Amino acid sequence: MRIAVIGTGRAGTSFARALGAVGHQVQLLSHDDLERMDSPEVILLCVPDDEIGNVARAIAPRSDFVLCHVAGSRTLDVLKGHVRVGSLHPLMTLPSGDVGAQRLIGATYCVSGDEAVVRIVESLQGRVITLRDEQRMLYHATATAASNHLVALMGHVQRLAESAGLRLEDFLDLSRRALEDVALMGPERALTGPASRGDVETIDAHLSAIPEEERSTYVALAHAAFELAERRSSTIA
Repeated sequence: MRIAVIGTGRAGTSFARALGAVGHQVQLLSHDDLERMDSPEVILLCVPDDEIGNVARAIAPRSDFVLCHVAGSRTLDVLKGHVRVGSLHPLMTLPSGDVGAQRLIGATYCVSGDEAVVRIVESLQGRVITLRDEQRMLYHATATAASNHLVALMGHVQRLAESAGLRLEDFLDLSRRALEDVALMGPERALTGPASRGDVETIDAHLSAIPEEERSTYVALAHAAFELAERRSSTIA
């Protein structure tokens, strides 16, 4: 399949390399080089979410190609005016072109629109999920929590570790094991620690010990842990 990937950032580079690796004819272009597109069958917009509509409007609608985007937060409405449209959002982090290309093969994709999108995912050996439009924003918020917020949490851990004279690396194995427990038994059963035990005095002592600028983050997470523990208790009861 002839595919023009528009956008030379991490997402665009990742998709271009992954699609090329599985046999597609790929042309990687910036959004300023649309006139250089060489008769693609699919145009894949890998531009910032807020720019998708602008780039789509800069492309003349035709029936001989499918215009797609890879944004998890947008429906097909952002491509209105085009004859054939689709979207494929990977549930995967793409930190660089090389790493992202490897991760896109075999990833899970939320897809909608033209059947060509499903064929692209199949060529990447991917798993397909579909959603109604009204589910889309909650889906994307969930994906953000699962990846971006997890990274932000580890930034919090790093700052606490450094305040104690330690390193983030000293705590990474603990984090890995906790995620393994979640995968094995679910969040409620995997929860351990003072919130799991209802140990309020320990949490108060934590708050006295940690840097003031990190307390609001710790409090928010402690509340979430208490709520998780309460759900576990109500389930057992």
